[in-house]
Amino acid sequence: MSLFWFLLFSALLAIASSLVEIEGILLTHKHGGVHLKLYHITSVKSSAKSKSFLFSDMLAKDQERVMYLHSRLSTNSDSKNKVGVPKPKLVNMPLKSGLSIGSGNYVTKIGLGSPTKYYSMLVDTGSSFSWLQCQPCTIYCHAQDDPIFNPSSSNTYKTLPCSSPQCSSLKSSTLNEPSCSKVSNACVYKASYGDSSLSLGYLSQDVLTVTPTERLPNFVYGCGQDNQGLFGRSSGIIGMANDKLSMLAQLSGRYGNAFSYCLPTSFSAPNSTKEGFLSIGTSSLTPSSYKFTPLLKNPKVPSLYFIDLNTITVGGKPLAIAASSYKVPTIIDSGTVITRLPTPVYTALKNALVAILSKKYKPAPGISLLDTCFTGSVKEISQAVPVIALIFGGGAELPLTGHNTLLELEKGVTCLAIAGNSETSSIAIIGNYQQQTFKVTYDVANSKLGFAPGGCQ
Repeated sequence: MSLFWFLLFSALLAIASSLVEIEGILLTHKHGGVHLKLYHITSVKSSAKSKSFLFSDMLAKDQERVMYLHSRLSTNSDSKNKVGVPKPKLVNMPLKSGLSIGSGNYVTKIGLGSPTKYYSMLVDTGSSFSWLQCQPCTIYCHAQDDPIFNPSSSNTYKTLPCSSPQCSSLKSSTLNEPSCSKVSNACVYKASYGDSSLSLGYLSQDVLTVTPTERLPNFVYGCGQDNQGLFGRSSGIIGMANDKLSMLAQLSGRYGNAFSYCLPTSFSAPNSTKEGFLSIGTSSLTPSSYKFTPLLKNPKVPSLYFIDLNTITVGGKPLAIAASSYKVPTIIDSGTVITRLPTPVYTALKNALVAILSKKYKPAPGISLLDTCFTGSVKEISQAVPVIALIFGGGAELPLTGHNTLLELEKGVTCLAIAGNSETSSIAIIGNYQQQTFKVTYDVANSKLGFAPGGCQ
């Protein structure tokens, strides 16, 4: 996200509360098998100065999301496979970095409506609800790369009534009670996020196209009339959490309740690829190289994906801390960029890394939430940084090398791309930067998650 758009959005947030009426509803808004290729949202060719601004904005947004996930833990599909219709083995979609459209998350294209038009959407395993911006943007739509979806141009579009079971499911999916249009009896949703972003509009249904040959006729999603926040120039969000309104749940009746992805590298790295994939279906579980860890349920937030982080090693040596230090709820999340660790674990990791790298590289002041920094380029320091392995219950692990652990936030200043949580935070999060170039598979039906090395090819 450019500095201009960040400042513009900040200015918009400073506007006083607004009252808006959509079809007679007075809404008070206070500012304040499918295989998709995945792409990351920043430009590799951006200047060091613009990259620094982008990272500052991204890290601030990332921290607000983490605080939101912490707060959720601190407080107390209808699509069926038709008889006689064979199940496709897999649906595969390209996935790219979102950096080029101003986001630290990953984006894919989906088709919507009849005739089909395509939209760039952020893929988020921490969100249960999918939505995109819709004309006439009664309140506000942020700038996006694709034309804004026009419901009147789709022959199959319809809003869902307030009496629909999908409307009743909105509270668990969005954590907000739905509203009802006084004029059209249409269900009105509000999806809000930890960084004060939001989308508000009509609960809708239309044809979803995930590949040229694979379509879901009654896809339920939000048609956003007020969309404010740091979504980059995407069209909206695809929710992949474990919830009945998520895109995963709506496709699972056809392909099975499982999905996999490989997140491509955000920036240049040895053998890097700029395109990954999102695969929906049980056939995505087949590679024998996967090592699995159980998916755990947390009754406070049952839609999120929890795993058990047991140990961290640096250069093959376990951190010298008590096993109890790891025993906090740990979420794996594609929508959080930087991994967060409990304070004792992070402090031990930081000390171990400083002891190794400070022999060759001068420590540098921290930048934003990243406080373990050195003077030197990421290319230089990557050659000296040891493998940092995150080891999970059941033996699954993420062996992280330089391109998963280091960020050159300013020219000649490279930082550990892992942060510690505040003393009061009681969660850990495995972010998308640490997941890059690993195949990650979510076998939701059998409550297990697997990692496989080897890149996105």
